Amino acid sequence: MKTVQRFVGMWLLALSAGGVYADSLDSLAQFLKSTRSFRSDFVQVVSAPAKEGRPVKPKTSSGVFAFIRPHVFRFDYSKPYVQNIVADGQQLWLFDADLNQVTVRNQAQTLGSTPAALIASAQDLATLGKEFTLKAASSEDGMDWVEAIPKIKDASLRTVRIGLRVEAAQVTLSQLDIVDAFGNRSLIRFERTEVNPSNLSPAQFSFVPPKGADVVRP
Repeated sequence: MKTVQRFVGMWLLALSAGGVYADSLDSLAQFLKSTRSFRSDFVQVVSAPAKEGRPVKPKTSSGVFAFIRPHVFRFDYSKPYVQNIVADGQQLWLFDADLNQVTVRNQAQTLGSTPAALIASAQDLATLGKEFTLKAASSEDGMDWVEAIPKIKDASLRTVRIGLRVEAAQVTLSQLDIVDAFGNRSLIRFERTEVNPSNLSPAQFSFVPPKGADVVRP
């Protein structure tokens, strides 16, 4: 099974003012407050637990991620396979170009305690704290880190570590380190980021199924 298709469930079930911050929770609060929209290239490396004591080769994919807080976001994977995950404010669309299949779910019922809720939906720490237990972690690799643990007991997501880079007057999302309930790890690095880009509009988060695609509504 393709890497993106295999681990998209981690997303479904599964950034600027100046100064010195007391800890990484302050940095996260500033990110939530000041970054109303965001666009970035990303590289995702997915590692599965070893099987029978033998390591499993990590899988790498890449694409572009964007959001306008609090209702819309999209992941557009381009390598190694084309796939789109689009939240338009009402529906969550998953398009697999190889299968020519679109899966549609209700956005509000699907997101909940997911990484998308962490970075694209919540507008402050209080809102985020309703879904996650947040803990400040030690700084590493020049980034402030926050650990988020879902509060719901049946969450398929185990933990998310949020890496934030603080540079002068700006807090920028740099990495996400996600572990699901099965021990699969997804490390996402954001590159060439744009904070509050002026040319990003809600219209860019609409999705129309391609002609001839099979549309599935679970």
